[in-house]
Amino acid sequence: MSSLAKTYNPREVEDKWYAYWLEKKFFASKPNPNKEPYTIVIPPPNVTGVLHMGHMLNNTIQDILVRKARMEGKEACWVPGTDHASIATEAKVVQMLKEKGIEKKDITREEFLKYAWEWKEKYGGIILEQLKKLGASCDWDRTRFTMEDALSEQVIKVFVDLYRKGHIYRGARMINWDPQGKTALSDDEVIYKETKSKLYYVKYKVKQENLSGLQHLTGLEEEYLTIATQRPETIMGDTAVCVNPNDERYKHLKGKKIIVPLVNREVPIIFDEYVDMTFGTGALKVTPAHDINDYNLGLKHNLEVIDTLNDDGTLSEAAQVFVGTERFKARKLVAKALEEQGLIVKVEEYTTNIGYSERTDAVVEPKISTQWFVKMTDLTKPALENVMNDNIKLHPSKFKNMYRSWMENVRDWCISRQLWWGHRIPAWYLPDGTLVVAHNAEEALELAKQSTNNSELTINDLVQDEDVLDTWFSSGLWPIAVFDGLLNPDNEDIKYYYPTNDLVTAPEILFFWVARMILFGYEYRQEKPYSNVYLTGIVRDKQGRKMSKSLGNSPDPIELIEKYGADGVRTGMLFSSPAGNDLLFDEKLCEQGRNFTNKIWNAFRLVQGWQVVETDEEDTGNTTAVKWFEARMNDALIHLEEHYANYRISDALMTVYKLVWDDFCSWYLEMIKPEYQGEGKPSLIDKNTYGATISFFENLLKILHPFMPFITEELWHALKERGENECIIVAEYPQPKKQYVAFEKIISEGEIAFDIVRQIREMRNSKGMSPKEEVILYIKTHSKAIYNRFKPIIRKLANLSAISFTSQNMPKSFNFVVKGDEFFIPLKINVAEERARIEKELEYNEGFLESVNKKLGNEKFVQNAKPEIIENERKKKADAEAKIKALKKALEGLR
Repeated sequence: MSSLAKTYNPREVEDKWYAYWLEKKFFASKPNPNKEPYTIVIPPPNVTGVLHMGHMLNNTIQDILVRKARMEGKEACWVPGTDHASIATEAKVVQMLKEKGIEKKDITREEFLKYAWEWKEKYGGIILEQLKKLGASCDWDRTRFTMEDALSEQVIKVFVDLYRKGHIYRGARMINWDPQGKTALSDDEVIYKETKSKLYYVKYKVKQENLSGLQHLTGLEEEYLTIATQRPETIMGDTAVCVNPNDERYKHLKGKKIIVPLVNREVPIIFDEYVDMTFGTGALKVTPAHDINDYNLGLKHNLEVIDTLNDDGTLSEAAQVFVGTERFKARKLVAKALEEQGLIVKVEEYTTNIGYSERTDAVVEPKISTQWFVKMTDLTKPALENVMNDNIKLHPSKFKNMYRSWMENVRDWCISRQLWWGHRIPAWYLPDGTLVVAHNAEEALELAKQSTNNSELTINDLVQDEDVLDTWFSSGLWPIAVFDGLLNPDNEDIKYYYPTNDLVTAPEILFFWVARMILFGYEYRQEKPYSNVYLTGIVRDKQGRKMSKSLGNSPDPIELIEKYGADGVRTGMLFSSPAGNDLLFDEKLCEQGRNFTNKIWNAFRLVQGWQVVETDEEDTGNTTAVKWFEARMNDALIHLEEHYANYRISDALMTVYKLVWDDFCSWYLEMIKPEYQGEGKPSLIDKNTYGATISFFENLLKILHPFMPFITEELWHALKERGENECIIVAEYPQPKKQYVAFEKIISEGEIAFDIVRQIREMRNSKGMSPKEEVILYIKTHSKAIYNRFKPIIRKLANLSAISFTSQNMPKSFNFVVKGDEFFIPLKINVAEERARIEKELEYNEGFLESVNKKLGNEKFVQNAKPEIIENERKKKADAEAKIKALKKALEGLR
C-alpha cells in the first residue's frame, strides 16, 4: 500500500490518469464476438459550442453508463462527434467576416465555405477537448463530424433514396421563416413563448356604392367594420375580410366589398364558419401570405396572395407604404398612420403565444415559400408503434404521451434551409425548370439527358439547388452513419454495434432528433436505433431559472472542475438530477461532491495508518462488523442494480454515497478502529479484519468508479501494487450475492445497535457529558438474543462500562425506547427536565402515529401502493405504538 499526500489534489490526479487511460487505449473499442456490445452515440454538440451545464449533466450520465458496462465485461463503445449546426455556424462565420469588414453578399459561396471550414478547424474541437476534462471515456479514434466526406455521402444517399421513393417533394407551402437567419424552419424549430402584445381595433370602410339602401335605413353616410388585429403591419397584405355566416350582425354585407386601409384596395367580404364570432368583433382580416390559417382560408376561397415582407423582415414593395422599414418599427408607424386617419377605435393590452426561432430567438414569420419537404405520414408509423409498445423505452415513461401526441399530429417536415454551410441539396435544374435529383452532378447530367432525350446537354446547363438540408436531417442518421451503415450496410461495425443500447439526451429534442433517428432506423435498418432513451432535465439555477449567458446565471463548467475537481462536479451534478425532472443547480452541490472525495481520501489514509498483527484471538466485535458490512454491501448492490435497470442514476449515486459515507466511514471503520497506542505508535489491527477491510475498500472503489473515475483509479493503485493494465477502469464490477435471510437479520440487528448508540451520544451531548465518561446501560427486553452479536460494538461506540439486562423499570434514570425495548442509564437527573424531554418525544411519536394511521386509513393508498410499502407502514405503526407505551411508562416512573 503506497503512501498518499495528506490532501487530495484533483488536478494532478486527473491529468495523470486520463493520459494513462488514453495511452493504454482503455476507451478504444472494436467488434469482439466473444463479448456483448454496449454502445452509446453522443448527442453531437454543435461545432460552434463550448461546454455548458447541460452538456456536463448529459455526458456525465453517458460516462457512468459506459464505465459500468466496461467493468461488466461488455465491449463498451462510446462514439463522440460534433454537428455542423448550419444556422449557428453560419451566423458565427458571418459575424467573423463582418469583423474583418467582409459582407457575405459580397463574396461567392466557395469563398464563404473556405472561411467556414477554416473557422471549424480553429474552433470546432473545443467542446470535445473540454469533455476530456470531465473524464468522458469516449473512443476518440472514432470521432465523427456530420459534414465529413463519409457522413455527407450518406446524407446525400438518403435524400436521393427518399426522393425516388416519393417521400421527399418540393413545393410552395406556408412555412416558418426566420428573418434574422433568413432561412426556413421546421415546425419543431419554433419555440412558442407567452408574450405581451397589443390588440388594435381598426375600422375598415365598406365600399360606398353598396350602401345606398342602407343609408336610407340607418341615416349613416358610411359604414365601417371594426376588426381586431395584433399585427397592423400586415394590413397592406389583406385580400379579404371574413365573417361567420351565422353572425346576424354581418348578414347584410353578403356580396359586398371592403376597402383595405392605407392602400385603398377593394377586397371581398367572405363568409366562413372558421371565424369565432366571440373573438374580437367577429370579423377577421385575411392575409394569406402571413398566417397559416389565413393561407388555408385563401386556398378555400381562391384569394389573392400578397407578400408584404422581405426575407429580412422589412416591408416589401408590395406593401406600398413604409417600404424597407423593419417589421416592428413598421407596426408602430402603421398604427400611428391609422390613428391619424381616425381608423383606430381602441388598443388593448393582450397576451398571446408567439413563435420564436429556436436558433436565433427572432420572432418567426409565417411565409409562403417553395421548399423541400419530407412526407411524414407513412415514415412515422413504425417510429410511433415501437415507442408505444416499449420496444424503445423512454425514461421516464411520462414522455410517451407527449411523443404520441406529436407523432399522431405530425406535419410534413420542411428540410430546406437558405444557407451555404451544410449539406447542399442534391437537386439540379435545367434552363426550362426541369428538376433532376441525383447523387452528384455527373449522375444528374446523365439523368437529365435521359429525361429530356437531349444528349447535347453539358454540366454547364445544370444549376444546383442553392439550399442546404436541415441539420436534423443529417443528425437523424447519426447512429447508423457513424458506423458507415448506409455506405456499407453489412460492415463489421454496423452489424456488431447497431442497434445501440442507450441514448442520453434532453426532452426538448425528443422530436427534433430522437424521433428522426427512430424514423430513419426503421427505414434503413428495419431496426430500432437504441433500446432506451434517458431524458435528462433542464439545468436551472437555485431560483428555478433556466441557465443562460444572458441571465449570467450559468457557471463555467471548466472553472467548476478546476475549483472542485471533476469527480466533485460529476457527483454534484447528480445529487439532485432525477430523469426527466429539472435540476436546480447550486454550486454547493459541487462542494458536497468535493467533500465526498475528501471523505474517501481520508478514510483510505486512516486504514493506511494501521499495522497488521498476526493473532489467533478472534475479536468478536470485528467479526460482527465484517459480517454486518458484507450484508450492507450486498444489500446496496441489489438496490444499485435496480436503480441502474430503471435509469435512476441519481438514486444509484445516493445508494453508493450513503454506503460509503454512513455505513463504511461512520459505522464500519469506527467499529473496527484499533485503540490509539500513543503518539508516533501505529494502531494495531488483526490480519483477518484488515484483509476484509481492504477487500471492502476495493469493492467500494469499483462501484464508485463510474461516478468518480479519477480518485478511484488513484486509490485503486495506492491499495496495492498492480500491473500496468490492472486498472480499475477495467476491473470486474461487483455482483450481489443471493440475499440470504442471514444478511437481513444482521442488518436489522445493526440498525437497532446504531439507534442505541445514537441515543446515548445524543444524551451525552444534551447533558454536556464527555464522550469518554463511561456509563452502564440496562436493557429491558423480551429477547436478549438480538443484542448478543452487537453488544461489544455498542459498548465500544457508546463507551459503556457494562451492558446488563433487567426486568424492572428504573425510575429517575435517563431512558429511551428502540423497537419497543426500553433502555435505562442511571444518572443524577433533573426530574423536571427529563419529564419535559419524554413528553416532547411522546408528543412527536403520537403525531407520527397519527400520520401513519391516516395513510393506512386511506383506501386509495392501500389499494394502489406496493405490498412492501404497506408492510413498511404497518411496521412503522407497530414501532410507534410500542415506543408510545414505553414512554408513558417512563413518565409514570418519574412521578
